[in-house]
Amino acid sequence: MRFRFKAFAWHLFGSASALSVALGFMYLGWYHWPGWYLADMPAVLATMVGVDVVLGPLLTFIIADAAKTRRVLARDLGCIVLVQLVAITYGSIALWHGRPLYYAFSVNCLSVVQAQDLEHEATAQAGNSALAPHWYSLPRWIWAPLPDDSAEAASIIQSATQGGFDVTARPTYFKPWASGAADLRGQLKRVDDIKFFSLKEKEILKARMMAMGFAPDRADAIALTGRKRPLLAVFDPSNLRLLAYIEPN
Repeated sequence: MRFRFKAFAWHLFGSASALSVALGFMYLGWYHWPGWYLADMPAVLATMVGVDVVLGPLLTFIIADAAKTRRVLARDLGCIVLVQLVAITYGSIALWHGRPLYYAFSVNCLSVVQAQDLEHEATAQAGNSALAPHWYSLPRWIWAPLPDDSAEAASIIQSATQGGFDVTARPTYFKPWASGAADLRGQLKRVDDIKFFSLKEKEILKARMMAMGFAPDRADAIALTGRKRPLLAVFDPSNLRLLAYIEPN
């Protein structure tokens, strides 16, 4: 039994260390708050933790036996490690494709733009090199206005309403964050005037704003959307400095 516990402990330590390195790299690079929340990756995380930290060491505890020959024990452990490597590779690839690359202001809200959301990266890199996505790109704040051409803008709106690509998925339209300052300031609203939240959520948000020292009746907030319920982003209207993200749940 002592041999089993020792094998279990070492396997747990190794698995947890490998998973921590993988998740730490992704979190520090792309998923720091509010990226992890808005990208909504709990299913991927559950798979990685379940297989690499729970199932793998548990199977090692079950099959570890001091009476086994080294060859047989190595074979059994190798099969377990192989399954773990498949799980951590799947999770890492999913996290890589879902990594937040932009926080975009467009029309009347902010939204997180993940790598998998983008359309035609090669075209984007050729047409808008300054803000185009690259494999090494970290999250950037950008402005994604609709084009001035009314027909082109209508086409994008129609595409978005039909489940296609929105302007936030087309880096060729991206502009520097500072260029959209006036438009952003014009879209800052009181919590009660923001349509992205339910009445109950608005009450929660107002209570949390007051607890943080913000005035809920001041026009200084905008919704930040993603794959989960939106966050409330609070700005200083005078200089557009981001002051806080507030959860509505």
